Amino acid sequence: RYDPKLNLFYYGSGNPAPWNETMRPGDNKWTMTIWARDVDTGAAKWGYQKTPHDEWDFAGVNQMILTDQPVGGKSQPLLTHVDRNGIMYTLNRQTGSIVQAAKVDPAVNVFKKVDLKTGLPLRDPEFSTRMDHKGTNICPSAMGFHNQGLDAYDPDSRTFYFGLNHICMDWEPFMLP
Repeated sequence: RYDPKLNLFYYGSGNPAPWNETMRPGDNKWTMTIWARDVDTGAAKWGYQKTPHDEWDFAGVNQMILTDQPVGGKSQPLLTHVDRNGIMYTLNRQTGSIVQAAKVDPAVNVFKKVDLKTGLPLRDPEFSTRMDHKGTNICPSAMGFHNQGLDAYDPDSRTFYFGLNHICMDWEPFMLP
């Protein structure tokens, strides 16, 4: 998504591989990240990683909606993104700072919430894909609660429109040679 006012281009990077999270330790920077790049130079202005060490194949490349809305009484340039991980993120699109992060469906259980101070999702280990654990009723599924469909925004009513999936899954990991 291009922002002519700030001369920035926004896009999302995909998930890490392989899916078996045990085989790739760490946060797997810079996967699952919303990027802002300067159009003239290509330089990264900021990046926000939504799902560090993605265990579920959420591939956060969905659409970004750009709006200007009041936050704390002042108009701010915002970027809103509903991710496959079941969280709707609103960031200041100039700085990349997080304004809001909320579940789009109460069934989202892989995260308890997103810590707005650190920007990190707080995982629920019951719905992990780790090797010693068979996860059942993991929500959302690898398809995500929101996939790559188009979104819309009505500036008159300040209403966002998103198509959502309500699909959960079971997951039993195994090692590959």
